[in-house]
Amino acid sequence: MEHKILDTIHSPRDLDRLSESDLNLLAKEIREFLVESISKTGGHLASNLGVVELTLAIHRVFDSPYDKIVWDVGHQSYVHKILTGRKDQFATLRQEDGLCGFPKSKESVHDAFIGGHSSTSISAGYGIAKALSLKGDNHHVISVIGDGSYTGGMVYEAMNNAGQNRNKLIVILNHNDMSISKNVGAFAKYLSTIRVQPGYLDFKKGVEKVLDHTPVVGKHLKNSIRSSKSILKNALYNSTFFEKMGFSYLGPVDGHDLKALTNALTTAKRMDGPILVHVDTTKGKGYCYAEENPGAYHGISKFDVETGNPDVAPEDSYSNVFGRALAKLAGTDERICAITAAMKYGTGLQHFSSRYRKRFFDVGIAEQHAVTFAAGLASQGMRPVFAVYSSFLQRGYDQIIHDASIEQQHVVLGIDRAGIVGDDGETHQGVFDVSFLSAVPHITVYSPESYGELEISLQKALYDHTGVVAVRYPRGSEKITHLLRCRNKDNFVYQDAGGKALAVTYGRETEQVCSAAERLDGVSVLKLVRIVPIPEQALEIARKYQKIYFFEEGMKCGGIGQQMMCALYERGWKGDFSLTAIDGEFVRQGVVGNVLKRYGLDAQSIRNRIEDGNKRG
Repeated sequence: MEHKILDTIHSPRDLDRLSESDLNLLAKEIREFLVESISKTGGHLASNLGVVELTLAIHRVFDSPYDKIVWDVGHQSYVHKILTGRKDQFATLRQEDGLCGFPKSKESVHDAFIGGHSSTSISAGYGIAKALSLKGDNHHVISVIGDGSYTGGMVYEAMNNAGQNRNKLIVILNHNDMSISKNVGAFAKYLSTIRVQPGYLDFKKGVEKVLDHTPVVGKHLKNSIRSSKSILKNALYNSTFFEKMGFSYLGPVDGHDLKALTNALTTAKRMDGPILVHVDTTKGKGYCYAEENPGAYHGISKFDVETGNPDVAPEDSYSNVFGRALAKLAGTDERICAITAAMKYGTGLQHFSSRYRKRFFDVGIAEQHAVTFAAGLASQGMRPVFAVYSSFLQRGYDQIIHDASIEQQHVVLGIDRAGIVGDDGETHQGVFDVSFLSAVPHITVYSPESYGELEISLQKALYDHTGVVAVRYPRGSEKITHLLRCRNKDNFVYQDAGGKALAVTYGRETEQVCSAAERLDGVSVLKLVRIVPIPEQALEIARKYQKIYFFEEGMKCGGIGQQMMCALYERGWKGDFSLTAIDGEFVRQGVVGNVLKRYGLDAQSIRNRIEDGNKRG
């Protein structure tokens, strides 16, 4: 499809020559391009359709990369990427060695800061603004943050700090009533009712201009008015929460009116910081299917543009199996509660929420609060289950240790997207949870491979343990061809093939290990289902083997492979231990199969590793 104006945009400064009508036409072309491109690659559609005019206005008013733009949860940065010379790379979006789905400074000088997780942009923006100030650089920093991110406590820590200083920080609050799930909480209600008299700023500036031109008396009167500013302001309009935090406030502004946006941002640029510009947008703007159901188009696979339907009917998933199993258990146990951090559909908890609304809690993008809230529920005899993506659970680590584990509150963590997730790249890979959780005393961790094992593990987590229990499972659907299945609620599964070599693994990686072992003579397989603590009987089985090959879809440092190796040597084992895992780097984006091959975790690489090791005696 030809895009006459868009095809002439290679840098933000190309916008300077465009008229207002050209810019509005460009906005239309960008939306067409986004729908067309993302329908072929998949990606974050609704959020980007909502910020087209806003992104155009930002780049029209400010001078990137000298003015620094920080995107909060960078899934809304596609338009920014298009305007900064990356349009022709969009066919590679979220693919190996292609465009990242989030801002990435190594990808472009226009990406001022990484942005894969939420609620970080004001902290980062304030840090950048302070650094520019210390260097004598007079450029602005613009932090773009959605209202959903305001449910994260880090935002308030940053505003409290930044509001006490006069650095050139402009926060753009993109208010669209949506994060991934519907926004919840007091802040969402506040934004839905806030109204500001737009004439206040013009009135204030007009008064000051007149007084500046009035000899002597005017100067004294101006100082007097400044000293009683709060009285004047309260007489004209109600002060906002943001101003109480130290931010000058502009808005609300229609986020799809380019002229209004440009005027608001130009005004903000002339003011002393920090400034907050409140912008109202519609998520999915311009594509009817995304407007009607923005949650479904937050992150979508390839789809048909005409119908809005995915190319392939949605498969069942570990998330949905987990959610249905939890809902079934809750039907016979009124103590069970479910908690999400703004990811009800992403974690499969819609099955629970529709049936047990009083026991379902969406706390917003607030993982720290979610963990301690769960611990509070547990302290009074409830059985809370917090379903959360592995990469987002990292934010609640202090709370897992301090609030949940020391007094052994019985909190269950359903860790979704555990292991390699593929196209979202470094910010979303679920490869750290095993290492950081296993260091916590008295914790229990299950890593089931199949749907059946997931259901068994969840039931055991709720009824066979005290303290914190985690059940981790991968993204996507079950794809298992081997027969190494957990039976009778075992904590491990063992397949004895004779010989002196044993391959050990857990979770989804079992499929690769079993596929390799089938083509090797005399290689036994041990699959751990409970990985923390490692079952003592599994260690006794492993001690019988001269060579042990451990394969782990996670970090080598602090992982189960290292822990098993130490446990065996402490018990007097004197064989050879080989460990294959992710070692000392962040995992780049790519198709899961290709990423596994990159780290020697695919079936062929596993087979080669064992064959080479056995040849060496």
